[in-house]
Amino acid sequence: MTVNTKDSKDVVKTVDLAIDEFHAKKEELIPILMKINQELGYLSTEALEQISERMHIPQSQVYSVASFYRLIYTKPTGRHVIKFCESAPCHIVGGREVWNAIQKELKLKSGETSADGKWTLTTTSCLGVCAVGPVMMVDEDIYGNITPDQLSKILGKYE
Repeated sequence: MTVNTKDSKDVVKTVDLAIDEFHAKKEELIPILMKINQELGYLSTEALEQISERMHIPQSQVYSVASFYRLIYTKPTGRHVIKFCESAPCHIVGGREVWNAIQKELKLKSGETSADGKWTLTTTSCLGVCAVGPVMMVDEDIYGNITPDQLSKILGKYE
């Protein structure tokens, strides 16, 4: 089950609006992809095809750019996306223990979405707040200096 699905009409409209906002400039492909991802929750095959067609960029190139960035999704995500920093600064201050605890609590591995469609768990190389590691981001909320025993309380905010 996924909550981030749109019908074909919504996909076309969202793609058109994003491309028009950035004036269909090829150098604006990343912001266009980010905007569509934000609106739809992920870039479906249909969205990638529409972007390719409208911008006159090969679909393989559009997919290559979209799949390169960890903040752009090419498959459905849960209602809440957790991005856990796996960089060295977070790792040396207890990141591994927190990461193992998150996986145990959610019963997910990196890149997986829960069966109920509530959570997607991912890793990222850096969230830019190394001074307060270990760090994770839930949707747009950043949590720093986290410990395994804080996870239930943090995740409970998203019930």
